[in-house]
Amino acid sequence: MAGAKLSHRVQFRRATLTDDGLAQVEVWADHGAPIWAAREDLGGQEIWAAGQVGARATTRFLVEAVPFTRDLSPRDRLVCDGQSFDITLIRAVILRRRLLEITAVARTDT
Repeated sequence: MAGAKLSHRVQFRRATLTDDGLAQVEVWADHGAPIWAAREDLGGQEIWAAGQVGARATTRFLVEAVPFTRDLSPRDRLVCDGQSFDITLIRAVILRRRLLEITAVARTDT
């Protein structure tokens, strides 16, 4: 992603536990303001589990490394172009640690 342009808006989401009267459930809400990111679709795969077929696509995002983005973790999600992604990996990019690379997976069959 050398020379990548931060041309996509992404919104991060974080889960909190809420009591719905019967049990504790995860509720996802926006975390921080939308930020600019570069996006590179890496490919997809079919998943066979429990007799069902699914599909998922892996995407790499680059964002500026600022205190807010350094606080993100694989427990968070991100939304880009209306599609929700589960974060699988966050790592610093060597370029003077000014960028973070976020690898995320989206289900494409829902």
